[in-house]
Amino acid sequence: MTDFSTVQLDIDARGVASLWLNRPDKNNAFNAQMIRELLQALDLVQADRSIRFLLLRGRGRHFSAGADLAWMQQSATLDYNANLNDSRELAELMYTLHRLKLPTLAVVQGAAFGGALGLISCCDMAIGASDAQFCLSEVRIGLAPAVISPFVVQAIGERAARRYALTAERFDGTRAQQLGLLAECYGPTVLDQAIDDWIDTLLLNSPQAMQASKTLLLEVGGGELTPALRRYTENAIARIRVSPEGQEGLRAFLDKRKPAWQNAQEEE
Repeated sequence: MTDFSTVQLDIDARGVASLWLNRPDKNNAFNAQMIRELLQALDLVQADRSIRFLLLRGRGRHFSAGADLAWMQQSATLDYNANLNDSRELAELMYTLHRLKLPTLAVVQGAAFGGALGLISCCDMAIGASDAQFCLSEVRIGLAPAVISPFVVQAIGERAARRYALTAERFDGTRAQQLGLLAECYGPTVLDQAIDDWIDTLLLNSPQAMQASKTLLLEVGGGELTPALRRYTENAIARIRVSPEGQEGLRAFLDKRKPAWQNAQEEE
């Protein structure tokens, strides 16, 4: 496993990967090095066939305070082309996380400011503490949430994205759930138990079927009905029905037994 200095990648025997933002002394603020290491870690996760899904988390009190101050000071001295290269690397991270073949779940506590909202929005699902604090803070320092904006709009809608990007208001986990940024929010003392419950639920599912469903839904997008999309969905169900896990799942259902992926889980 690659050694990282700003992130940590843990993979347990069940195939659950946890990718940690690991700069707790800096409130997990990200810089160019963290962006590069997150991309490297996602490449490792994508290539590891034993992994069933990915949790994105932050060490310490906060998920992430957004961009690192020293990194922002450095960017202020760079010319347009150098800043463009920086932004392209951040965009590569967001798009890679968004299109990762594995299901992704963000877990949020403490602060999630600026680009951290992009990371959360790029995940398939997110849960968090009710007292977590969210903010699209860029306009307060003369910037715009440019690279992350498509993903934030997908997560919370165009109207809400305009409000919070233009006002830089803070909102808590309860509001984040109302907006759709979080699937669920929990009291801080029960968040850890909720994480375990989500993991247990995901482990019930066919790894192959979850990946196929994610690929399918990325293709479906907003659900515009076209002849090409109809053909895609017809082929998608035919392919998965004849796949090994599709066959096992159907046989297990008809035989009224647990499928092999659940039995293997109980044996570990």
